[in-house]
Amino acid sequence: MNGVHDFGGMHGYGEINPEQNEPVFHDEWEKRVLGLFVPIMAAGGMCVDEFRAQIELMGASNYLKTSYYEHWLHAFEKLLLTSGLVTEEELRSGKASMVDPAISPPVTVSDIPVITATGSSARRDGKAEPKFKKNDLVLVRNEHPTHHTRCPRYVRDKIGQIDRDHGVFVFPDTAAHGNGEKPQHCYSVKFSARELWGDNASESDSIYVDLWDDHLILG
Repeated sequence: MNGVHDFGGMHGYGEINPEQNEPVFHDEWEKRVLGLFVPIMAAGGMCVDEFRAQIELMGASNYLKTSYYEHWLHAFEKLLLTSGLVTEEELRSGKASMVDPAISPPVTVSDIPVITATGSSARRDGKAEPKFKKNDLVLVRNEHPTHHTRCPRYVRDKIGQIDRDHGVFVFPDTAAHGNGEKPQHCYSVKFSARELWGDNASESDSIYVDLWDDHLILG
């Protein structure tokens, strides 16, 4: 999806001015939003790719004027509603209309270390054969889907080199929309800065991007 979230190579957004001594959280409510991530996943309300896709569906003006954790909260609200974990009324009132522990057992503080340690890894043990090997030259498919993709706009139709095969992982472009996991190999692909940004880029710089089998063809 060629949305406002895909900033690579874009102009006109002003300078990046990192906040000096930036705190981990700017407000107390941000801690609560962060704390919702694991329980919602544990309850089956989302996978990480669905979460990212919902943030990308935010309108451009709303995306740009809201903060990092406001993006998270927007995604959580949409996903909780579509998964049926909350109702519109519960979201408006902030109160549960019905709690059935047998259906929705609460996630406790003691559960969190176990969940995060064993987690919901996207790595799969499948027998999928890799389409590429280390040092292969590859061309990134010049596709512009209207849905979530992990292939950033600035590498499309560019030539890179396979640097590393990470193994078999869920394919985010399908998992984000309930279209199956489609496990396949994920690679670290090396691009020269000049391949991406032109002759004015540094000759010595490189960019590494994680891309899946379906994003690539042999160069």
